[in-house]
Amino acid sequence: MNILPIPALDGGHVMFLIYEMIAGKAPSDQFLTRAQVVGMVLLFSLLIYANGMDVYRFMSS
Repeated sequence: MNILPIPALDGGHVMFLIYEMIAGKAPSDQFLTRAQVVGMVLLFSLLIYANGMDVYRFMSS
């Protein structure tokens, strides 16, 4: 899970480091903050979806 390029995970930070190596400059702090928020929303959405499917399967059986 940590190698996924989601900014809230370690893979996302590696993605930004690779970008910095290629572009020669670091992304702005505002961009990093927004990417972190989007990454957290994606993770929470995945968590809610997975748990919701577990509850749905439990209720339907």
